[in-house]
Amino acid sequence: MRKPELAAVIAEKADLTKEKANEVLNAILDSITGALDKDTVTLVGFGTFEKRHRGARTGKNPQTGEPVKIKASNTVAFKPGKGLKDTVNPTGKAAAPAKAPAKPAAKAAAKKK
Repeated sequence: MRKPELAAVIAEKADLTKEKANEVLNAILDSITGALDKDTVTLVGFGTFEKRHRGARTGKNPQTGEPVKIKASNTVAFKPGKGLKDTVNPTGKAAAPAKAPAKPAAKAAAKKK
């Protein structure tokens, strides 16, 4: 779903015009963006947005294989809340990641006498 589609759904559910719903959506997004400058943003039941610092590191150019310096930067992380998790996964707990089957143990060589 893209932003215009989300605004249309908001307009329908809140009995607003599409233009007014778009204004509301923009106001919400601007508020979250502005608040992340100073603090985390928690929407109970939906999730938490937080600013995280990523330190400087060395990457690799995939075409040449040469090392590339990547500057430190900030990014946004989102942690879904219980309500969102329950909606997306209604059967209960999230499925555990599939584990690779265990490899058979190598047989030890017979001892020579």
